[in-house]
Order: sequence, then C-alpha cells, then structure tokens
Amino acid sequence: MLIRNAPDLTENDVTPHEVYLQRRQFMAGGIAAGLGLAGAATAAPLAFKPSKWSTTEKRTPLDDVTSYNNFYEFGVDKDDPAKNAGRLKTQPWTIQIEGECAKPGRYNFEDILKTAPLEERIYRLRCVEGWSMVIPWIGFPLAALIGRVQPTSKAKFVSFETLMRPDQMIGQRSPYLDWPYREGLRIDEAVNPLTIMAVGLYGQTLPNQNGAPIRLVVPWKYGFKSIKSVVKIRLQETQPKTTWQMLNAREYGFYSNVNPTVDHPRWSQANERRIGEFRRRETLMFNGYGDQVAGMYRGLDLRKFY
Repeated sequence: MLIRNAPDLTENDVTPHEVYLQRRQFMAGGIAAGLGLAGAATAAPLAFKPSKWSTTEKRTPLDDVTSYNNFYEFGVDKDDPAKNAGRLKTQPWTIQIEGECAKPGRYNFEDILKTAPLEERIYRLRCVEGWSMVIPWIGFPLAALIGRVQPTSKAKFVSFETLMRPDQMIGQRSPYLDWPYREGLRIDEAVNPLTIMAVGLYGQTLPNQNGAPIRLVVPWKYGFKSIKSVVKIRLQETQPKTTWQMLNAREYGFYSNVNPTVDHPRWSQANERRIGEFRRRETLMFNGYGDQVAGMYRGLDLRKFY
C-alpha cells in the first residue's frame, strides 16, 4: 500500500469499490469472518423510534456499510477500518464540551444517551469520491445536546475532534493527516433538525469501523464532514479549522455541501454510484435534502463557499 506525504493525500487515495470487491473474493474464510466481527463483538440492540426524516430508498446492505469505509485513523484503504478497528476500546467514553456555553464539562457517554430519545433515520450518505449509500442510522438530534449545555450568543460555530489514540488507531502513527481529525459546522447547521449524533445503525450499536461509540451525521454534506468517534465538542465565535481544509483548501472547503454543479478540481461531482448498483445516478443538490437546508445558504455564493 502506498502512503503518500500529507500534501499529496486526498479522499480519492483509497481502494476503488470494484477493486475492493475483487479483493474480497479472496478473503473468504477466516479473514472475511474477522472483518465482520471487527465491530460486531460489542454490538447490542438499541431501543429507538422511527423518524419522519427518513428516506424510503432501498437501504445499502449491512455488509457493505460495515466493510467499505473511510476512517483514516485505521488506514487509507476501504477495508482497513474493518480489519483494524477491532482493537479500539470504546468503554469508558467521555465527550468534553467546552467554549461558549453555560454548562461546559466532561460528559459520560451513558449520560449523553439520555439527552433525547433515540430515532432511526434512514439517510443518504454521499462521499466526495463519487460513491453513496443509504444507511439506517440510530441517534438523536445534535440540537438537543447543544441546548443542554446552553450556548451563549457568541457561539457561531461548533468544532469537533476525534479520539487520538495511536496505540489502538494505527493509522494515526502515520503523518498523512494532522491528527486528531477535526471538523466543524456553523451553529445553524449544527442545530438543524437533520443533524444527528449517531450511536447505532441497523438496530445495533455502532461498529468500531463506523465511528463507535458516537459520531456526527450531516446528511446534506459530503461524508468526511460526519466526523467519527467524537471526544470533544467546542462552541466558538470563529470558524474552526478542519482537517481536509487544512490539508488542501483548494479541494476541500469548510462547507462541503453536496453540490453537483461544483466539481472537485480533479473529478466531477455531477453523478455518483450507489454501492450495490451498476449504473451511475445524478447527484442531488444538498444530497436531496434541499427542502430542509437550502434556506440556510440563501444569498451565499456556493461556488465560492464550497
């Protein structure tokens, strides 16, 4: 596997789905079983209610959802997370919430789960590389957690950080990204009803390779915005720095809204391939969630603020 220096690495430097499928044909038996068990060893059923926000589109098979991932903390190839994430220990888990809020503090994961009732939300996931999935996430609105800590009037943005633990997250031993992984949203994006903190999928707790035990899901943005294994949330007045923007601001903007009219500098975003389908389909503006989110960007030049 070729590991490039940080300035040359992009979200496209991963195994294509077609190559990945060919590789999996040779992984039947013990190795393939290990992939399936990487996150399933601690999986447990979750109690949740259906959500009105769900799409009715066909769900991507669980096997694809849990074995074809971007999670660079465990490696840059698609099957690296499923192979390597089993060593991650997710108990105990806390999230430090700080910055412009009245109730900052370190919150236990079990306590965070009490923030709001869990819902199943079947969302589209569109990656900047041109592939997409439909995933039944289980989570609660991020707005409920933000409301709990009582943001001040200075809270204009929300920043997030992933766990930094290179002894278990072996990808962090390589310098291709500036660890820990960082992301951010405007406060109005963070409290939009579509934005959730996911703790499960397909009725079970999150597998490690999908961001256990808790991750962000922002369905109208490209997948790298939905940061995994979150340990820190900060409410702040200024726009936060984000990992891919710091690596290459020309190719990865802060907003990262799914937009078929704004191409990546090196490939088109006009169409996508749904995992499990042969034909490509047209990419939907805001990933099909325009009715819920377009108003937040009224008057904003989306070609400049990409």
